[in-house]
Amino acid sequence: MIALIDYNMGNLQSVVNAFQLLREDMRVTQNPEDVRKADAIVLPGVGAFGDGMKNLDKLGLIPVLQEEVRERKKPFLGICLGMQLAAREGTEHGIHQGLGWLDGRVERIEPGPSSYKIPHMGWNNLFVKKDTGLFSGIEDAVYYFVHSYSFCPAPGEEESVAATCWHGKEVVAAVEKENIFGVQFHPEKSQGAGLKLLENFLSAVFPMAYA
Repeated sequence: MIALIDYNMGNLQSVVNAFQLLREDMRVTQNPEDVRKADAIVLPGVGAFGDGMKNLDKLGLIPVLQEEVRERKKPFLGICLGMQLAAREGTEHGIHQGLGWLDGRVERIEPGPSSYKIPHMGWNNLFVKKDTGLFSGIEDAVYYFVHSYSFCPAPGEEESVAATCWHGKEVVAAVEKENIFGVQFHPEKSQGAGLKLLENFLSAVFPMAYA
């Protein structure tokens, strides 16, 4: 079972629909016990970093996330804001502490040329740095982005970057670090390439079923 965490940060139905197309059992939940019982955890979300952490804290989900992901090494996929919250801190409307699984900060994108607008919205191709894991068997795919902030890895954390995109500057698009996976784009809105990426995540969770 996949636990899809509902922490009141965006519509979850498109993520649910995508996993249903893959015929995977998913439970939308705010219950820490469901997170403990799950085979893997998905944290989607849109909105501000500080609000996301505040909502996780109110629901009592931060301790169980630390226990299951950091200590028990349960597979985790963060989508958009969900990926950002895995960072050490975010800078949107002040400095906010994140979950701390990735060493780095989430900062506003400053693309330079005026032709690149913020928010970064729409389809973009990727520069894949790790063609295993999430991007196994995926070539020349484009994905759908909607964001104004992005993860900036600290020195030494660059090896966790699995893919980048270009929006007036190089922007981190995906991360992979042990059991922690994250994508800045929305695979659930990225058609066939997005479904293939979600299937690749599931293959890390259930290797026998997706071999």
